[in-house]
Amino acid sequence: MSIKDVKACPIQFVLAVNDTLNVISGKWKLPIIGSIMFDKKRFTEIQRNIPKITPRMLSKELKDLEMNGIVIRTVYDSTPVSVEYELSKSGKSIGEVLDKMIEWGLQHRKSIISKT
Repeated sequence: MSIKDVKACPIQFVLAVNDTLNVISGKWKLPIIGSIMFDKKRFTEIQRNIPKITPRMLSKELKDLEMNGIVIRTVYDSTPVSVEYELSKSGKSIGEVLDKMIEWGLQHRKSIISKT
């Protein structure tokens, strides 16, 4: 079922939007997802890609994303221990959502700027 196929918004759509926002809401989750969209990264690499995020906040957000099945954390038995983060299949599918958000944001910005 698609939103284009219905005339009134069913409760499933409201719940689905709510679920999506619960997983990706906040200032840092989308930048973290964007940082590891195309490749595995170590903690410090992710932190370097996201200006102003603290190590404590990055750690918290990565744990939330892992708990929600968006990020996979892999610990390698090496000295020192090495940890990498990558997107799960579900996490990679968020790329489609990001594409639409970027498309909308560019159009919205253009329309707002043209009005001023």
